[in-house]
Parts: sequence; structure tokens; C-alpha cells
Amino acid sequence: MNGKTEQLQTGLIELLPELRRFAYSLTCDRDAADDLTQSALERALTKASAWDSSRPLKFWVFRIARNLWLDQLRAEKVRGNTEDIDDEGVDIADDRLAAMHTTQELREVTDKMRELPEDQRAVLALVAVEGYSYKETAELLDIPVGTVMSRLSRARKTLIEHFDL
Repeated sequence: MNGKTEQLQTGLIELLPELRRFAYSLTCDRDAADDLTQSALERALTKASAWDSSRPLKFWVFRIARNLWLDQLRAEKVRGNTEDIDDEGVDIADDRLAAMHTTQELREVTDKMRELPEDQRAVLALVAVEGYSYKETAELLDIPVGTVMSRLSRARKTLIEHFDL
């Protein structure tokens, strides 16, 4: 194994929790976030030669995750939404786990974030949840800093109006 491959594998392991949080902020669903995280890691490993090791790994991997998510959204528009029959039932273990980890306010914020357009939700998650700077967010999403500021402003305004802050 060469140095770049080892650096990539070590970096991916370190990024895993952050990548999963980002995936969840995009999907708003634990299972879909896990699937997206796995797909992004798989893509990063199979396309390792495309990674420029002089740039931060997280920018490259987060961009992969976001692009995969956008591809999924486009495919759903073509195919239409599908529902899993098992989703109709209530999984008591998941309900207990959710109750232990979240409050009603957090659920409301998550629900409202789900209603935001994907581009606003991604920027809000990166800046407000992950703590990235506007410049880092712009680099990660490959958009201008002004676009980050605009999307973040609209997302915050929507949340403020909803929660009457």
C-alpha cells in the first residue's frame, strides 16, 4: 500500500462521524444517511486516484456525498417516490431511541429543515451544525461565498419565521 492510499484510508476513518452527520442533514433519515455515507466512502475508495492529496480530504468526500445525494434526488423525480411497506409499522425500539436522543424542539427543527430546499439545507448543516466557515462551505460545495451567505440567510429566515423568534 502506498502512502497516499494509507493517508486516504486513515482520513476516511477520521471523517466518518462528520460525514455521517452531513449525510443525515441531507437525507433527514438515519437509514438513508447510512446508505449515502457508505456510497460516498465506496466512491472515494474506488476513485482514490482522483483525490488531490494537497487539498483537504473532507472537501472531496463531502462533495462526493452531496453529488451522490443530488443524483438520488434526480432519479427519484424520474421514478417517483416509493414507500417501503415496512415503513407503515411502528418500530418501538426506534421510537425509544429517538425519545432518548432528541427533544420535541429538536424534532421540530429537523422537520422544518426537511422542508428547506436541498441547497439551503446543505449550507445550513455545514455552517450551523458542522461549524464550517463560509469560505470552507463554499469550497466544499463548489459555489461562491456570496451564494453560501444568501442560502444561509434564506434558510435562517425561514426557520426564524416558523419558530416566531
